[in-house]
Amino acid sequence: MPDAATMEKIVALCKRRGFIFASSEIYGGLGSTYDYGHYGVLLKTNVKNEWWRAMLQERDDIVALDSAILQHPKTWEASGHLAGFTDPMADCRTCGQRFRADHVDDLQCPQKPSKHPGEGPNCDLTEARDFNLMFETTMGPVKDSGATVYLRPETAQGIFVNFKNVLQFSRKKPPFGIAQIGKSFRNEITPGNFVFRTREFEQMEMEFFVPPGEAPRWYEFWKAARHGWYVELGLREDHLRLREHDPDELSHYSSATADVEYLFPIGWSELEGIANRGDFDLTQHAEHSGEKLEYFDPQTNERYVPHVIEPAAGADRATLAFLVDAYDEDELGGEARTVLKLHPRLAPVKVAVLPHLRKDGLPEAAQEVYAALRGRMQSEYDEGGSIGKRYRRQDEIGTPYCVTVDHQSLEDRTVTVRDRDTLEQERVAIDGLSDELAARLAAPWSSPKPGLLASE
Repeated sequence: MPDAATMEKIVALCKRRGFIFASSEIYGGLGSTYDYGHYGVLLKTNVKNEWWRAMLQERDDIVALDSAILQHPKTWEASGHLAGFTDPMADCRTCGQRFRADHVDDLQCPQKPSKHPGEGPNCDLTEARDFNLMFETTMGPVKDSGATVYLRPETAQGIFVNFKNVLQFSRKKPPFGIAQIGKSFRNEITPGNFVFRTREFEQMEMEFFVPPGEAPRWYEFWKAARHGWYVELGLREDHLRLREHDPDELSHYSSATADVEYLFPIGWSELEGIANRGDFDLTQHAEHSGEKLEYFDPQTNERYVPHVIEPAAGADRATLAFLVDAYDEDELGGEARTVLKLHPRLAPVKVAVLPHLRKDGLPEAAQEVYAALRGRMQSEYDEGGSIGKRYRRQDEIGTPYCVTVDHQSLEDRTVTVRDRDTLEQERVAIDGLSDELAARLAAPWSSPKPGLLASE
């Protein structure tokens, strides 16, 4: 059978359960901008924390950075963004819509969806022209006399301009990396597909500085490591692939680039890029700033500009992939069930505590259990509605375990622990509940959803 997830179902679930919804919705929204609700914040935070874990906790050759969104304008001159960060744009004189000229074969005409832009009977497209994707603003109290600055289109340049600072305080030497997570902004002509492509997005980027001769080896290492990160966090391996860029796809500074791609409902699309950027960035910033951005090796008396291997991921796009891969539908007790089979490390809520009834002292006993768990793991207390409806709510937000407090709990201090994926229920002593749940949450996990072959 085909995969249950469609983009329409994901969008509906995200709105219904407060993961993600349109920004400024009471005013009709603002094109391709989204707000994260409670569960969305928890989920994306878990994704980012797992990225930090892989970069910092599990390695000792990477340091963290949080650079400013606003950089000196020369930053973007040196990086090439001012001159070359453009997409070809065409406008329709009839409907007033704007399209990426190199994507019209993948787009629908707003007035005649069965046709591509330019093919409709009333279409009248302008000639393509270059459109710079950077958001421009003014720094200073008076707009006309202020300095023009830009919202950063990527976080990477903040790392490169801080290379010298980090080298001095961190006492690192190549190979070493600088990692950061932060917001970036691109004035995309045709954003879309929910949070897959938006104008404001959060990046997870790491620049790994290596001796020039070691760059090919580290490029291969980071390709495998980044692909493995998604597998470890539960994405089905046959829904992932590593695709090397063809020579005509490569950026001018890159000798090799590969994308980790995921099979979204919209087809195979980029999840993360790993690029061998050479020494382009440090060389450019050294030239434009007059500062030496190089490393001196005291053991060999060699001075060189390190080459850079860059794994660059999107927190929003990764969150979407985990939502899509986790989404499933089945039948339980003759009723349809929607469930997010998220890796327990990513699940917004780890445990829900539910009194079976709202009387007979059960809520008070459940609150006691909840208080014992909440300091150790992200927990939620829910007493609204029937126990079946509460189970369905927790299934839809991906909670791995539900703990039910019933009349037997008052007699023998045990509770029922329900597993989201297997639906098995087991009595567990309250006194050992926290340790038992912590062990289950830390246990190895793989998606119970079928792969491509089983779905066909």
